[in-house]
Amino acid sequence: MIRLDRVSKTFPGQTTPAVAELSFDIDEGEIVVLVGPSGCGKTTTLKMINRLVEATSGTISVAGTDITSVPAPVLRQGIGYVIQRIGLFPHRTIAENIATVPALLGWEKDRINQRVDELIVLVGLTPEMKTRYPAELSGGQQQRVGVARALAADPPVLLMDEPFGAVDPIVRGRLQEELLDLQRRVHKTIVFVTHDIDEAIKLGDRVAILNVGGILEQYASPAEILRSPANRFVEEFLGEDRSLKRLSLTPISDVDLVAGPIVEPTATRGDVEATMKEHGVDWVGVGTDGRLHGWVWGEDVTGTAGDLEPRPFSVRLSADRSLREALDSVVSSHTGVAIVDDGDRYLGMLSIEEISRHLIE
Repeated sequence: MIRLDRVSKTFPGQTTPAVAELSFDIDEGEIVVLVGPSGCGKTTTLKMINRLVEATSGTISVAGTDITSVPAPVLRQGIGYVIQRIGLFPHRTIAENIATVPALLGWEKDRINQRVDELIVLVGLTPEMKTRYPAELSGGQQQRVGVARALAADPPVLLMDEPFGAVDPIVRGRLQEELLDLQRRVHKTIVFVTHDIDEAIKLGDRVAILNVGGILEQYASPAEILRSPANRFVEEFLGEDRSLKRLSLTPISDVDLVAGPIVEPTATRGDVEATMKEHGVDWVGVGTDGRLHGWVWGEDVTGTAGDLEPRPFSVRLSADRSLREALDSVVSSHTGVAIVDDGDRYLGMLSIEEISRHLIE
């Protein structure tokens, strides 16, 4: 969908290029994240795609067309753009902000209104917000409006320049999840700029790590970058917690779960002691027919395990959750983490040992 071929940019009065001989392809329907330190040219690269910044040399094509063969205003009308700090028009209502590009394209009023209504729902806002002004919304709500405005004319390409940088970490995490959910529904080609490697790893189908001067150090999937950094620069940019970042990309279903210290409700004191000894614990889980009822202290079992009221497991995770989430839960849980399927049927137990073994492999 997008191709950069030996693209360079040197600003007037500068001898050192902001971007130097940059080449990579972006496939249709994928999210590619540009990430790197200040001065690496990531925002400049983004702006060259819609010609807000003109390249000094090299070629950029979108959907097979050289972007210089299209008038810049026409090009931009076909590319959604979410800028830093949102940039909504303060004197226009939310509906008017969203309708900006369709109005420029001469859409009929009824068509514009219908599209605004669709997008309000799509980005998780409520219809009554249409008549409000940006100052009346929270930062997260304003950001959703910015995304809706960029999607208004249904462009195939969406450029996002640090769109979540101005909101607090909790809202930022929520917006990231909403963007991924939105992408599953609209399937746009998204180029996303951030300085946050964790955000890049979470959002990107592929990540381009840039060095100062727009030098491409590595371009690959997050899993590949974390598994095999291309060089020392990439290793240092990823940080010392690279292994933990890998866990955030790995679903629990990739790990071989163990049955765990689980007994039937009919288990006797002797059965319970044998199970605890085998697993090196002082508790047992109680379950039957694939259903996990809870756990009990081994010393409390005097007759059978079913004579007691099992305590619920503090953490039950589905197999599609990440190993990073599981690790956080294991650390805070006395009993380990119970893994269940969508029907709440017990699949097995996860411990720190299993997580560590997966990282080593």
